Amino acid sequence: MYIYGASGHGRVIIDMIDSYEQIHGVFDDDPQKTELLGYPVLGSLPATFVFTSDLFIAIGDNHSRKTINDRLVHRVKFANIIHESAIFSKRADLGVGCVVMEGAIVKVGCELKNQVIVNTGASIDHDCLIEDYVHIAPQATLCGGIHIGEGTLIGANAIILPGVKVGSWCSIGAGSIVHQDVPDHSTWIGNRLQSTKVRVG
Repeated sequence: MYIYGASGHGRVIIDMIDSYEQIHGVFDDDPQKTELLGYPVLGSLPATFVFTSDLFIAIGDNHSRKTINDRLVHRVKFANIIHESAIFSKRADLGVGCVVMEGAIVKVGCELKNQVIVNTGASIDHDCLIEDYVHIAPQATLCGGIHIGEGTLIGANAIILPGVKVGSWCSIGAGSIVHQDVPDHSTWIGNRLQSTKVRVG
C-alpha cells in the first residue's frame, strides 16, 4: 500500500497496518517531512508515478482529502482499512478510501460512501447514510437513521439524535448534542446552531 500524508493521521494509519501490510511508499507535499515511523517520505507524488498497489489518503482534513482524491481518482485504486477490533456489520456498505478505527462500530443498514474516517471508538447505529469525505471523530455517537452530508466533521464525543439530517460541509463541535436538522455549511456547538455560511455563486 502507498500512503499519502506524513502528519498525525499518517502515523495513525501506518501504526494500524504495518504489522500486516507492506508500505511501498509515503508521499507528502511538505519538503521538510523526510521520515514517518521509520519509513522515508518520498516528497510530492510525481505526475507520472505509476502505482503498483493501492493508495490510502492519510489526511484528516476533509477538504484536503477531497482535493487529493479528485486529482488521483482516475489513476489509482483507493484502499479501505478496517481495524480488527472494529465491528462492521456484514449488512453495511462501504465505499473506497475509508478507515474504520479501533473500537468503532458500524451497524446494520448503514452506508459509508468514499473517503470517510470513522475514528477511534465512534459508534454509527443502524440505517445511517454517511456521504463522501466525512470525518466522525473519536467517541462520537450517531443514533439510527441519520444522514451526514458531504465533507462534514462530527466532533469528538458529539451525539447526533435519531433521524437528524446534518448538511454538507458542516462542523459539529466536540461534545455537542444535535437534536434537529442542520443546514449545509453550518457550525453547531453544544445544543444549538451557531452560524450558517451563505454561499454566493
